[in-house]
This record gives sequence, C-alpha cells and structure tokens, in this order.
Amino acid sequence: MFKQKKEKEKIENKKTKVSSKLIFGILAVILIAIFCIAMTPVTLQNDTFYTIKIGEQITKTGIDMQDHFSWHEDLAYTYPHWLYDLITYYIYAAFGMTGIYVMTCILSAILGISLYIVNTKIAKNQLISFILTAVVIYIIRGYIAARAQLVTFILFVWIIYFIEMFLKNKKIRYAVGLVVISTLIANLHVAVWPFIFVLFLPYIAEYLIAIIADIVIYRKINVKIINLAIKLLTKSGKYVDKKQKLEEKLQKILDKNEKIKIKREEDLKNPYKIRLQKNPNVKWLILVMLICAFTGLLTPLGDAPYTYLYKTMQGNTTQNINEHLPMTIVDESEALAAIVFILAILTFTKTKIKLSDLFMIGGLCYLMLASRRQVTMFCLIGVLVVNKMICGLLELYTKNGLEKTFKIVTTKVGYVLMILIMLGLSYHFYEPKEDDEYIDESDYPVQACDYILENIDLENARFYNEYNYGSYMIFRGIPVFIDSRADLYAPEFSGKDEDIFMDFINTSSIGKFYEDIFEKYGITHVITYKNSKMNMIIKKTEDPNYLQLYEDNYFTVYERLSN
Repeated sequence: MFKQKKEKEKIENKKTKVSSKLIFGILAVILIAIFCIAMTPVTLQNDTFYTIKIGEQITKTGIDMQDHFSWHEDLAYTYPHWLYDLITYYIYAAFGMTGIYVMTCILSAILGISLYIVNTKIAKNQLISFILTAVVIYIIRGYIAARAQLVTFILFVWIIYFIEMFLKNKKIRYAVGLVVISTLIANLHVAVWPFIFVLFLPYIAEYLIAIIADIVIYRKINVKIINLAIKLLTKSGKYVDKKQKLEEKLQKILDKNEKIKIKREEDLKNPYKIRLQKNPNVKWLILVMLICAFTGLLTPLGDAPYTYLYKTMQGNTTQNINEHLPMTIVDESEALAAIVFILAILTFTKTKIKLSDLFMIGGLCYLMLASRRQVTMFCLIGVLVVNKMICGLLELYTKNGLEKTFKIVTTKVGYVLMILIMLGLSYHFYEPKEDDEYIDESDYPVQACDYILENIDLENARFYNEYNYGSYMIFRGIPVFIDSRADLYAPEFSGKDEDIFMDFINTSSIGKFYEDIFEKYGITHVITYKNSKMNMIIKKTEDPNYLQLYEDNYFTVYERLSN
C-alpha cells in the first residue's frame, strides 16, 4: 500500500513537472515575441528603400544582372538578395510601409523564439535559455531591421540545431534541413552563404584532431608498416627469424595500446578542461556539407554564391563602411563583458568544454574582432555554447541545478513577476519609438526629393548624392550617383574601370577637390546634407559655380553651372 502510494506520488510529481515546463515554455515564447517586437525599430533603414525598388524591378525585367537605378551606364548588378527583395516588394505593394514594419516585427519575434527553442533543445534548461535569449536580442537590437540579414539570422540559428541533432542521431531529416537552409540562404542573402560552411568547421576539426590523436597515441602507422612487412615476409617464405621479431614487436605495441586505451577512455570521460569526442557521424556531416556546397548552383545568380564574398573582400568597400570595420573592443562593453565571462568560467571553475565548442566560440570571437557586424553571429551562435557552459557550471556547483529556482518561477507569483518584468522592459524599449515615423526626414531628403521631382528634368540631370540616402532617392525614382549597394559601385562588380565608390569616399571626406570629381562624371546637380563638409565649403567660399535651388533644415540642392 505504501509502495503504491509512493509510486502514485512519483507519477503526479512527474506530471506536475511536465505541466510546469509546458506552461513556462508557452509563456516564455509569448514574452520573447513581445520583447522582440518592442525592440524592432519603426523607422526604416536605408537598405529597405532600394530593396523595395529592386523587388519591383524583378517583376518587370527579371534578374538581368544589370542596374536600373543609377545614372551610370551599364553597371553590372548581382542581385545578392533577390528573393528577399521580391518578397519585400510584394508585401509593400499589398500593405505599404506598415506591411514592412509588421513583417520586420514578425521576423524579429521568430528570431527570438527560434533562439529560445534551439537553446532549450541543446542546453536542456528553459530558464537559462529564456534569460540568455532576452540578453542576446538586447545586444543585437541595432541589427534588427527590414534587411535580408534578419532572415538569415533565423536560418543560422537553425543550422546549429540541425547539425547538433544530426550528429546525435544521424536522422536524414536534419540533413535535408541543412540542405534546404543552404539553398534558401543562397537566394535570400548570397553574401553570407559561405558562412554556412564556417559553422561546420568546428565539428570537423574536432573529429580530425581525434583521428590524428588516435594515430599518434596508438602508433597506427607503425602497426600498419609492421603488418605489411610481416605479410611480405610470409609470402616470400624467408627470413623466419626477422618475421618472428616483427610479430613480437607488433604484439608489444598492441599490448601497450590496450593499456593506453583503458586509461584514455577514463581520461576522456573526465578530462581536465576540454572534452575531445570522436563522433562517427561527422563523416556523414562532411558529406552533407559537400552537398550543401552544390546548392550554390540552385540560384539564378550564376557563380555569385562562390565569388561574391571573395570579390567583396578584394575591394575597398569593407575598409570604408562602418559595420565592416574591425571592432574597437573598448567601445563594445557588451562584447567585452561576454568575452570576460567566458574566460572567467573556463579559467576559474572546473567547467569543461567540448573541443568543437571551443573552436566555435574562438572562431566567432575572431570574426567579431575582425568585423564589428559579426557581433551578431558571436551572440546568436556563441550563446548556444555559453548556455551549455552555464548549465555545466550549475551541475558542478549546485545540488539540483536550477530546479528549486525553476519551481519558484513556475508558481503563480513567479509567473506574475516574470510577466511584469518582461512587459516592463518591453514598454521601456518601445516607448521612445512610439511616435517615430517610417521615414526620418533628418536622415532622408523627403522634401528635397519632392522639389526635385517637381522642378528638375531627371532625364537630363546627373545628381551627385551621398551614400546614406541614395537608396531613398532610388525609392522616389531619382537616378543616383551612389547608394548603399556599395559593391555595385566597386570595379570588382561594376565591370567599369572607375572606382565610383572610392571617388565618393574621397569627395565626401574632401580627400579630393569635389569639382574635379564632378567634372569627371559630368555632374549637373548636387544634393547634400546641410552640415556636410562640401556644403560648408561651397557656402563659405560662395562658390559661383553652384546655384542653390533648394534648402530645408537638413538638405541642400544645387545646380552646377559649368557642367
């Protein structure tokens, strides 16, 4: 009777635990979605404007690999995120700017939910996964925008999940998922497609190191050579003594290997710091990676998936665009705190880490320091490693991990506090954006473009404009000198001898006299920020070659008289 009662209580406790996890999971997903939406900016970014127009252009001319929005003639254009552009245009055509904002909110929420689910699946701790997801979304908030990268953030998170699950049980559905994601990224954002293969490398590197360690430790090459020598001597029927000595030598090596194997297995179960695992499924993962390498052919972009990143790195654009520049670590307190936290766990605790995870976090850290935009990948992918480290730390230094804390959180009072905290934070981040407009007139020449469209003959005009608002001019139907499709204006992509991008950089920074560049390109009109260096020089010198046609609080439009 007592035994049955105890068994019944055990079953009830198990049901209660499952129920608590389910309720917490549902609530966590809802709160994360709200938090992500609160983090989503209302004001659109410059890339969104050309994205809409390119999507519209694709519906008219298809992917013809030509630019249609600059007045420079015959510029080759790669359409690096043609599928995202097309989808964005259809949403804009149906629902306007509100549709774009809602789409971004939905994608932001999907990113947060995906991050929470994948963290929970891999690290097996809902509470830590919930907290870390909120922290990551906060850190990368500046990169949440109506751009193709938001979709690829989601896909990269799921790539790690599919890799981890495939290595665990080698189920074909995870391999198919990897191939499908690779194909999607090749069409949604070709510039980041090669990064997929970077995510495979830590697992492959660990496997190769494990193989090399086996070869060295167990003297496998020596064993093979001795076996071959014995085989040859057996065939010849001569040198019996020599053969016998080789057999004795081989047996000694095998006996020694057996002892080493027993001790090594014990050491690998409880290593000092780094876990080395030789997972046989990695062989199949390499095959999956090779199949993914061919998905770059499943696009209308020719060889762009294989050449785009290389061409970009060869040019000057990455050296002059802020998000591509190396990170200044002292200016990135959040990234610095994350690095210190990881090093502290590894240095001052007994927490162990898989070699593949160490390679992953180290590689992501290097990429982040090399290019500040990679802070997104460091956070989105690195958090999965950090989560496992924290869970390992809790297992070592607490009796029940966070079970007691989780029980407290999953009480009625705990749920109420959790809801109040997350809703409070969400409102705190949303409230400053409440009155924001989709288009910020201090950043984009809304009124100036109205004037241009009403008063200037665009067929005979060649505008000089600046990088940050060129996309908006494209959106308004005004041909541009340059816009934020930086690669289009570099000779590696444009097919031109001129480096239009560097001519802009030199002009805007007054590295070259603006009049020389304008003469080179036959500029007829200039639109510039009111507080730009060039505008201040024109006004200060009262340059007679420039007739001011229009000015507002943020922008000035000139006609160049000597064109």
